Amino acid sequence: MKTHSLHPFLHLPYLFTTQKKKMALTLRSSTSFINLKDTKGFKTPHEFTGMVCFAQIKPSYRLRARNSMQETQVISRERTSSLEERKDEKSEKIHGLSVSHSKNDSRVPVFVMLPLDTVSFGGNLSKPRAMNASLMALKSAGVEGVMVDAWWGLVEKDGPLKYNWEGYAELVNMVQRHGLKLQVVMSFHQCGGNVGDSCSIPLPPWVLEEISKNPDLVYTDKSGRRNPEYISLGCDSLPVLRGRTPIQVYSDYMRSFHGRFRDYLGDVIVEIQVGMGPCGELRYPSYPESNGTWKFPGIGEFQCYDKYMRASLAASAEAIGKKDWGRSGPHDAGHYNQFPEDTGFFRRDGTWNNEYGQFFLEWYSAKLLEHWRQNPTSCTRNIPRNRS
Repeated sequence: MKTHSLHPFLHLPYLFTTQKKKMALTLRSSTSFINLKDTKGFKTPHEFTGMVCFAQIKPSYRLRARNSMQETQVISRERTSSLEERKDEKSEKIHGLSVSHSKNDSRVPVFVMLPLDTVSFGGNLSKPRAMNASLMALKSAGVEGVMVDAWWGLVEKDGPLKYNWEGYAELVNMVQRHGLKLQVVMSFHQCGGNVGDSCSIPLPPWVLEEISKNPDLVYTDKSGRRNPEYISLGCDSLPVLRGRTPIQVYSDYMRSFHGRFRDYLGDVIVEIQVGMGPCGELRYPSYPESNGTWKFPGIGEFQCYDKYMRASLAASAEAIGKKDWGRSGPHDAGHYNQFPEDTGFFRRDGTWNNEYGQFFLEWYSAKLLEHWRQNPTSCTRNIPRNRS
């Protein structure tokens, strides 16, 4: 089996989908409800998805705008007319919300990402009057809808299986009144300490209490640094969260969401996206920016040193008769801020390509894929694809 990556940044797409028909563009609004300038945090996928689609709504895709004027400058004058028509078509697809369309509508629906703190720490909708005015403005601008994070650290804050969806219910009703659509992100990670994070929303307090008792519940690097952004996938199937496995916790959360918002699914709530790691992405927290641990363009470090990941590595090594390979991760993979060529593992002729290196990278990649297979399968079975 070939490895999916040779880098500790191992980073698979945030979402996974099974259909490829209609595109949608999501813009992130980091400081203002109607600021469309900050688009670095697009949450739209390329090819893979873990999102649930309702009714006739199709999955979204990343849209890359091209400069049509630059393209036409190198074309002969004989083709100018036809190229202008093509340019107009491209412009219409990119900026289609500002013009009228015929029945053969080729516009790209635009969804605007709401601020991370749309719902307050107390569980209420933040600044409802400002939100109402912003949604009105977005509707007037021709926007299709908005996207919001449903933070685990806010909804299940008061204790296991104690869910508070009231702030999100207020938002759903407001979105419906304005005739907009809503995409919801099930965010099981910590907010804060990463690019674009404008606020701090930790994991639920009762989860943090369990982590304080058992620090191995979170990702750990070779120096013993713990990362509280997300529960380690090494314990996905173990009842470490007060009798429930992390996968069961995520599944119960999704079940609660469905019970609270079933009447809006398919009409107002048109997409659900499932976060699967730090920043909601299916990856390891190999490059933590908090406390200056990592700075671009350092290579980062492997995050496989909590006891659950180490046990998995040891079991995989023993299964192939190489017990020594399961004692630790690569000893020559360097440090967070080194360059690949400065390490014995990642350099062009490095040990990543020997028998042990291939074994480790395949195991490390496979753990992520296993997490993906368990996570959406368990969580999304609780939400039917069409309302009955």
